[in-house]
Amino acid sequence: MSDRDEFGAFLVGFIVGGLTGAVVALLFAPQSGEETRALIKDKSIELRDKASHTAEEALARAEQVAQEARARADELARQLKERGAEVYTKASERGHAIVEDVRERGKSAVESLRKGKKSEGEAPAA
Repeated sequence: MSDRDEFGAFLVGFIVGGLTGAVVALLFAPQSGEETRALIKDKSIELRDKASHTAEEALARAEQVAQEARARADELARQLKERGAEVYTKASERGHAIVEDVRERGKSAVESLRKGKKSEGEAPAA
């Protein structure tokens, strides 16, 4: 935690020192006040234009990243839907196979019972 405080103090000192140096340079510059104001105006316009350009680039990049993310999400949704359909189809087929197996076993059991009862009913008559 102490390292952070020291770095913060260094950073604040660096910024304050830089601003102080800039003010002193402007005050003791060999140019007239009018020339200095014109220079400051030109630099401020240049910085404003540069900031505007940088903001436009950042916005364009953010839109591009958002579009790529949207496309990736759509692709993943499509893949998930396909995989879900595959799983549903396999489960449905397996369910039908199990139902048919149970149905066949039931029929066999019923036939065995019927044959058993017929055999029991015929034995006393013989």
